[in-house]
Amino acid sequence: MDLHYLALLLLAIQGVLGAFDTLYHHELTVALPQKITARRELLIHAIRASIYSVMFIGLAYWSWQGAWSLILPALFVVELGLTLWDFVVEDKTRLLPASERITHTVLAINAGAFMALLLLVCVQWWSQDSAIVWTNYGWLSAFLALCGVGVGLSALRDAWAVRQLKRFAAHEAQKPAIHFAEQPQSVLVTGGTGFVGQVLIQHLLADGHQVIVLTRSPKQAAWLFAGKVLCIQKLDELAPRHPIDVVINLAGARILGLPWTKRRKATLQRSRVALTEHLLQALAQRPKPPHLLLSASAIGYYGIQPQGNQDYLDENSPPQAIFMSQLCQDWEQASTQALQQGMSVALMRFGLVIGRQGGAVPMMLLPVKLGVGGRMGSGQQFDDLIRGVAHVWQRSEQSQAATVTAYNFTAPGVVTQATFMQTAGELLKRPTFFPTPAFAVRTLLGEQADLLLEGQKVVPQALLASGFKFQYPQLKDALQAVIK
Repeated sequence: MDLHYLALLLLAIQGVLGAFDTLYHHELTVALPQKITARRELLIHAIRASIYSVMFIGLAYWSWQGAWSLILPALFVVELGLTLWDFVVEDKTRLLPASERITHTVLAINAGAFMALLLLVCVQWWSQDSAIVWTNYGWLSAFLALCGVGVGLSALRDAWAVRQLKRFAAHEAQKPAIHFAEQPQSVLVTGGTGFVGQVLIQHLLADGHQVIVLTRSPKQAAWLFAGKVLCIQKLDELAPRHPIDVVINLAGARILGLPWTKRRKATLQRSRVALTEHLLQALAQRPKPPHLLLSASAIGYYGIQPQGNQDYLDENSPPQAIFMSQLCQDWEQASTQALQQGMSVALMRFGLVIGRQGGAVPMMLLPVKLGVGGRMGSGQQFDDLIRGVAHVWQRSEQSQAATVTAYNFTAPGVVTQATFMQTAGELLKRPTFFPTPAFAVRTLLGEQADLLLEGQKVVPQALLASGFKFQYPQLKDALQAVIK
């Protein structure tokens, strides 16, 4: 078999594996372009993808003869150096899932085989007159050229992400610190590796608090926070006298995504209600209980508000007898048992959280960015959410007696989902006139489609009444802080 053709086959395999690694791991699983800590890794990916783009397109239709044959091994040596550097950077910044490690191993083996064949081909080309000769291998050449275009676009995507993350990091560095308490305290956090938990813990550490993360994956959490937090799988791993002053309970399986089958509903209940109950039982065994429990809930507590209903829902509005409302009720009921241990309890009913590095907003903005967005909500910019947690913490410490208080964590500027999409389109300079039919959403998501199709006019009455000042009271300001 022609060695050049065989080398191109291995290069095509490299292209397929690389596309899978980029789309499944970097984009969907880890969301690297949204993580400030991934800037250096993304820069390496951008340079390496540029080299692969040249190699894919350069080898697809041409033979590099004579002196030109020296360029390809030189490019591959640079690519090899970048790959090794990438391995080092990855090990310092994140714990790779097993599937990504396997993919990287297969990529490395295939790349080695490709390079060995390419060197043999280059030896043949070296003996010929210097020229770049047109060589067409039909479908294989066309596929490699397509891979070259794709990986080139990936390089531009990563380079743009590096630029945006650099600007975002500079903007974040200028913000004033958020203070949670007068004195450093020991804080136990559940759900610390989640969307909200990661950002909250970074602010807690910056404010001088000791953080303990209760998680099913202590190794992953320790890696995520660079060893700055104490990670445990069970509460009894802590010495009995180890202080826990405040508990922030954020744990809960992702609500959107998988259909709400009977089994899935049981998982959602177990990850919220049962976990909270077990947590409080374990805390009851300790010599000194915490003085405060900040427990997550959601505005799903209020159920469905019929479209056209102009009433505003505050913390005193009643729940409903539907699953998402009952789930929040049971969750809150489990949390209020902490009152019997002398803890004050703050129930934080989160709305849509607008942030860069996860949650529902990046997925909601994706069709808008692609120019096919349209109407299908209230929102809370991340800065206001963290400041709200700090505000509730401080107010609870001022209270002389243990209390239970509910807070709606939503911005005061209530908007419809259509307005959300229209505002995002204006900021991104994209059209938003492609509506998604409601029946399609209901067919895909079933009962949970109500979370997207049936809005709620929820207002943060308790936060406003307690003197909290929103930094991003309006949707446009909050989205602009995320998009820029």
